[in-house]
Amino acid sequence: MEKKKPYITIGLIITNIIIFILLEWNGNSLDAEYMMEMGAVYPEKIQKDGEYWRLITATFMHFGFSHLLNNMVLLGTAGQILERALGPIKYLILYLLAGIGGSTLSYAQMIHSGDYAVAAGASGAIFGIVGALLWVVIRNKGHYETLTEKGLIAMIVLCLYYGISTGGVDNWGHIGGLIGGFLVSILFYNRKKEIY
Repeated sequence: MEKKKPYITIGLIITNIIIFILLEWNGNSLDAEYMMEMGAVYPEKIQKDGEYWRLITATFMHFGFSHLLNNMVLLGTAGQILERALGPIKYLILYLLAGIGGSTLSYAQMIHSGDYAVAAGASGAIFGIVGALLWVVIRNKGHYETLTEKGLIAMIVLCLYYGISTGGVDNWGHIGGLIGGFLVSILFYNRKKEIY
């Protein structure tokens, strides 16, 4: 049986690329102040000015080409598998909710710690995809397509370790997305019944 094309994943990648090109055209995506003005998460803008829309706009913004490239490779690889598992509508909703979840936990942690930074990137949503895939694999007795439970857990641990051991990485955004994606997938994913 021919696999359906992952139109939502393709659309999300194209959207992220277009937004990156527009950001670069009008300024410098490596400039934190510019990115804050364009819609990245910054606690004061949300807390004082009520600009809660930043929790979603930030997930479509990237600091430089390598940030974009890394996230789009992961999105293209993992996203198409989850899109097939959930279907396009549920997949898109999960992606957006996981992205918001990542931005929200990042924002809450900055408020709690008082250590403010400009945050942006699709990685919260992408960690949400990985979290959702973990649930899909669990529901399919440890295997789904090319994925295994042990392999996904190892990938999550390695990605989180890399983030913690590297400077300038929004680990709370990753954790928020991961948890959000896992929880939403519990609601959204039902394993196909096998008929004998």
